[in-house]
Parts: sequence; structure tokens; C-alpha cells
Amino acid sequence: MTEYRWRMKGKYIKNCNCDPGCPCDYWAEPTHHKCEGMMGMEIAEGHFEDISLDGVKFAATYHWPGPLHEGNGTMQPFIDENTSQEQRDALLRILIGQEGNAWFEVLASVVSTVLEPKFVPIEFEHDMDNRTARVVIPGVLETVTEPILNEATGDNLHILVQMPEGMEYKLAETASAAVNKGTGEIKYDCPKSHSSLAHVEHTDQGLL
Repeated sequence: MTEYRWRMKGKYIKNCNCDPGCPCDYWAEPTHHKCEGMMGMEIAEGHFEDISLDGVKFAATYHWPGPLHEGNGTMQPFIDENTSQEQRDALLRILIGQEGNAWFEVLASVVSTVLEPKFVPIEFEHDMDNRTARVVIPGVLETVTEPILNEATGDNLHILVQMPEGMEYKLAETASAAVNKGTGEIKYDCPKSHSSLAHVEHTDQGLL
């Protein structure tokens, strides 16, 4: 059985300013050229060495002036205020790509500015089956995910993106961010934009 130096398994959300159907999943240019929005996770099970990460929530807001691969990104991490100093240190090292995992290393390679992390209350709701979610950090960000509406029938669409070799997620529900607003140091307001909801398991050796 493989032993991982760190592992975090749980519910993941990425809401960006693009039209629903994230172009990054298809190696295409962002809808509006720039990329901005938020990501977040609630860890159901996890650890960093002997430090438990069970129940920890984190998020980040981000901005790239163009496609991600062109770099010059800015990111600000947020970690739930109820975490210990050890948990905070471990998560920040993971998020800035210092502890392995291709996804976080790639992100670190295209981010040139990491703003001061904040330790704040994070409200996190995530229902992948129903394509609904809500993440709120008072004074910093608010996002609400809902299903994409089939305007011809009035039914909710069910759209899956499957990426067997994905680094971020292997399977995600595509939905709509009815609200997607950053009001902290990274500001954006892009309603009716893209939302990805997934269940993920990341480790120091990559996405399982």
C-alpha cells in the first residue's frame, strides 16, 4: 500500500469568469481572455505527515491577465480561522507548490504574486449530485452555483467533464455560477459564469 506524505480528499469547487464549460479543460483561451475567480475545498479526510487535515476548509481568489500558461498570475489564499498554526503552515506549503503534486506545482509556476494569506471564517456548501454550491468569506468573496438551465424545456442540464489524465480533477459537474464576486484585494464580478464541482483526492504524488 502506497504511503503518502500528505493527502486530502474532499469536495472541490472552481468558479471562474468564463462562460460555462471551462476552456482550460480543453486547452483553449479563456472566454474573455483574462482568467479570474475562486477555488475552494472542504477536506473530509486528510493529513500532512502526522498533522490531521480532517474537516479543514480553504479557498483562494485569483487573477491572470491572459491565458494561464502565459503566467503573471496573482493569487490570495484563505484558510478557515479554526485551523491550527501547524495546519495553516502545511496547507500554505501545499498550495504554493512546495510539497509536490503536479497540479499545485503547475499553478505555482504561473503565479508571480501570492498575496498575504488570510485566516477567516469560510462558509462552504457543496452538493455535486444536484449541481449546487455556495462559498462565502465575508468581505472577500461570495459565489453561488446552480444547475445550467435548458431554456427550451426548463429542465436542469446534467453535463459531466471526464478527464482520465486530469491534474485538477478526473470528473467534474459543469454548472453555472449565478453569483461569482470577489470584493477583497482581488476584485471581480462575473455572474452566470462557469462552475466546476468535483470530488477529488490529492496527494504529494498527484491526483488519485
